[in-house]
Amino acid sequence: MSDPDPPAVPRQESWREALFNRRMLICVFTGFSSGLPLYLLINLVPAWLRSEGVDLKAIGLFALIGLPYTWKFLWSPLLDRFAIPWLGRRRGWMFAMHVALLVSIPALGFLHPQADIWAIAYLAAAVAFFSASLDIALDAFRREILPDAELGLGSSIHVNAYRISSLVPGSLALILADRMPWSSVFFITALFMLPGVAMTLVVREPAAGAIAPRTLRDAVILPFREFIDRAGWSQALTVLAFIFLYKLGDSMATALATPFYLDMGFTKTQIGVVAKNAGLWASVIGGMLGGLWMVKIGINRGLWLFGWVQLFSILGFAWLAWLGEANIVALGVVIAFEALGVGLGTVAYVAYIARTTNPRFTATQYALFTSLSAVPRTVVNATTGWIVAQTGWFNFFLICTALAIPGMALLLRVAPWHERAGEEGRR
Repeated sequence: MSDPDPPAVPRQESWREALFNRRMLICVFTGFSSGLPLYLLINLVPAWLRSEGVDLKAIGLFALIGLPYTWKFLWSPLLDRFAIPWLGRRRGWMFAMHVALLVSIPALGFLHPQADIWAIAYLAAAVAFFSASLDIALDAFRREILPDAELGLGSSIHVNAYRISSLVPGSLALILADRMPWSSVFFITALFMLPGVAMTLVVREPAAGAIAPRTLRDAVILPFREFIDRAGWSQALTVLAFIFLYKLGDSMATALATPFYLDMGFTKTQIGVVAKNAGLWASVIGGMLGGLWMVKIGINRGLWLFGWVQLFSILGFAWLAWLGEANIVALGVVIAFEALGVGLGTVAYVAYIARTTNPRFTATQYALFTSLSAVPRTVVNATTGWIVAQTGWFNFFLICTALAIPGMALLLRVAPWHERAGEEGRR
C-alpha cells in the first residue's frame, strides 16, 4: 500500500498576488471616498472663499468645521452597535454616508460667501460630519477585510488613493472654477463619490462586521478598557500624545496652502496644474516607496526615517515665502518634496495606527486614534490664519517646522529604532 499523501503546506502569498488582489482594489476605493470630502473642505472651500474676498482670519476659523473628524470616536460605538437594514453593519453605514455627501456637497455651490457665510459654515460642518462618519465605517471595513500580513501594503494603497482624491477638489475643481460657475464645480466634484457607492454595493460584508457588541454599553466601554489594559496608563497616554503630535507641524503648514499660493501671485489654474499635480505624483511615489521599504525596515524605522523627511520638507514652504514671487519651478519643487515627505510619513503613520488597533474593537479604537490625529487640522489649524496675520508666511512656516520636533522625540518611547520586527507587532 502506498504511503498517504503528505499534508499540504500552505503556500506563502507572493508580493504580486498580495498587490493584485480584490482586497487591495477595495483599498483604492476606500481611500478615494475617504479623502475626497476632506480635501474639498481643506482645499476647495478655502480657495472658493478667498477668491470671493473672504479674509484669511475667517478662512482660518473654517478649520473648525473639521471638528467632527476630531470627535467621531464619540458616536463610533453607535455605528458598531447598530446596523442599517439590508446591506449589513459596515456596508449599510457606508452607503448612507455616501448618499448624504452626494446631496450636501452640491448644495454648497448655491450659497454666496459674502452673504451666506454662516450658512456655508453650517453646511460645511454637515459635510464634515457625514465624511467623518463614512471614515468610521470605511476604516472598520478595511481593517476587517485585511489580514495582518497585508496591513502595511493595504495602508499604503489606501493612503495613495486618499492622496489621489485630492486631484479632484484641489486641481480639477480649481481649473473648472476659472471656466464655470461655482455651483457647477461643486456638483461635478460630488459626482466623484459615485465610485464609492458602486464599491459599497458590490463588495461583501466582512465576517467580523456581522458580529455586533451585545449592548451599547459594551460598544462604548470595552474598546477603551482593552487599550488601557494592554498598554498601561503611562504607555497609552504616550501613544495618544504621539498620534496627536507626529503630523502636527505638517498639518499646520498645509492648512492654508491654497491661500498661500494665491497670495504669492499664482493663478488658480497654475495651482491646479503645477502645484497639485507635482504634489500628487510625488505623494504617490512616496506612499508606494514607503509601503515597500517598510516590508524591509519595519514600521518603527519607517516612522523615524520618513518622519525626518516630512519635517525638513516644511522648510521648503519657508523658502518659497522668502522668494516672495510666483516662481513656477520653485513651486513645483517645493510641493513635490513636501508631498514626498508626507507620502512617506503618512504610510508609516497609518500602518502604526492599524497595528495599534485590536481587531476585536475595530471601529471605536480606529475612530479614537484617527480622531486624535485630526485635532491638528481642526482645532489647532483654526489659529493658522491669525498666526500668519501676526508673523507673516515665512515665520509661520518656521514655527510649523519647530512644532514637528516633539512628535519625533516621542518615537523613543512608542517606536524604538532598535526594536526587533517581531516585537513591533506586540507593542
